[in-house]
This record gives sequence, structure tokens and C-alpha cells, in this order.
Amino acid sequence: MSSEKAKRTLTVTACEALAAGVYSLTLQYREGEAPKEVRPGQFVGVYSKDSARILPRPISICGWDQKKRELRLVFRVVGQGTEEFSKCQLGESLDVLGILGNGYDLAALSGRKVLLLGGGIGAPPLLELARQIHAENEKAGSGSITAVLGYRTDDLFLEKEFASYGDVVITTDDGTAGFHGNVVGAVRDKSIEADVICACGPMPMLRGVRALALERDIPCYLSLEERMACGVGACLGCVTKTAQVDGHSHVKNARICTEGPVFEAREVLI
Repeated sequence: MSSEKAKRTLTVTACEALAAGVYSLTLQYREGEAPKEVRPGQFVGVYSKDSARILPRPISICGWDQKKRELRLVFRVVGQGTEEFSKCQLGESLDVLGILGNGYDLAALSGRKVLLLGGGIGAPPLLELARQIHAENEKAGSGSITAVLGYRTDDLFLEKEFASYGDVVITTDDGTAGFHGNVVGAVRDKSIEADVICACGPMPMLRGVRALALERDIPCYLSLEERMACGVGACLGCVTKTAQVDGHSHVKNARICTEGPVFEAREVLI
């Protein structure tokens, strides 16, 4: 097992509420244990301190500070595990498995007109992607970022941080802020153009994004959200149908936790 996929004990350096039920948790690696690389779109498995909850909770990486050796995780409280993490105190320790999964390919994105589509808690992993693309674009002197972020209500989070890296369009299900509707509707309504799309969010949204990309015949990378068990591809608990035969299972599917969670839209049949 590589150091990136090892189980480590990290220290809580920050924990705060961003919106109703949404929290930001920052964890620091010990000296000499930090991963060599963290790619946007990857995730970690965070273990509960309750021995009755054996499996780690998979949470996408929202931010990575190599100098400080700090991971930032932004998550919504949906059960007892995430409820526990939301109450973490400074200096507390948490066991973390990872870095896990395959992320976005920056080489395919830098210097281009990139459209980021984030639905709800699917927005956080796109923030680190925006940061890294922006850094590459500044080096290259070309490229742009537009982020369309979808929320349920006007209880927004992370939108100001996204604005540091490009244009931001807000959508809400109830119309209390920004465009009244979903992210795909906003892209169509505002005639937003792009060379490539990156998206993360609930499956109905991703189906709409995939259809939009195929219609416009542009590359599209989807980060699939799915319940995971082992997180390392052993249990086959998270699979998605694919256009090609998978070399591991020898059928037309792929394990989201290992081959994904990021896939080119034409690779998956969702």
C-alpha cells in the first residue's frame, strides 16, 4: 500500500459551520506523513471514533495546502458519522484513509475556457480544482473559469471563494437567490459557453450535464457521487455502467472509488 492510501492520524486545526448542516473541517498531517500529491476530485475516508461504525465515511477534498500539510473537507451532515465530525474540537485527532480515487486531469483543463458545475455539496471538490486551474492559467497567460453553483435556498456557501478564481453564477431551487432553477438551466438561459465542462453533484444533475456536453460535443468530466464501503475497490459496492468492458470485473462497469470518481462523460452510462 502506498503512503497516499495509508491510514493516518490527522489533527483538527479548524472546524466551522458554513451554512445550515454544512461544515468545513481542516485536518493536518504529521511531519513527514503528508501525501506527495493531491489531485482535485480525490477523496479520503474519515473514521468515526465509535467502534460500532467500522467503515470510514468518504468525503471529497475541498482544499489542499502542501506547505501547511492541511486537508480541507466540506461536508453536509447526513448521519451519525458526519454529525460526529461536525463537532470536532481543535487539537482533536481523526484517523483518515487516503488519498483515494482518481481526480481531474489538469493537463486537459489549463489554458482553456472551463465551466464548473456544482450542485449542493458537489460544489466543494470543485473549489480546489478552480484554485489549481487558476494557478496554471496564470502561468500560461490564458484560460478562464466560470462556476455555476446550485443551492436549495439562499443559504449559500463557498461562493465568495469561487469568485477568487473566476466568474460565479448562483442558482437556487426556490428562486431566493440568483437564477431560479438548476445549473443546466442557468447555462442554457445565460448562453454560457465553454471548451470543457467539469461537474459534481447529485445523479439527476449529472445526467443533465452529460446530455448538455454531448449536445454541444465538448469534453465533460463528471465526478460521481455514490455510497462507498471499502473505498479501495475490493468490495464492488460502488459501480457504474460504462461504455467499455472493465479490466477488473470483465463486464461493462467501473468502481467509482478506484477508477473514479472522475470519469469522462462518454465513458459512463448514467
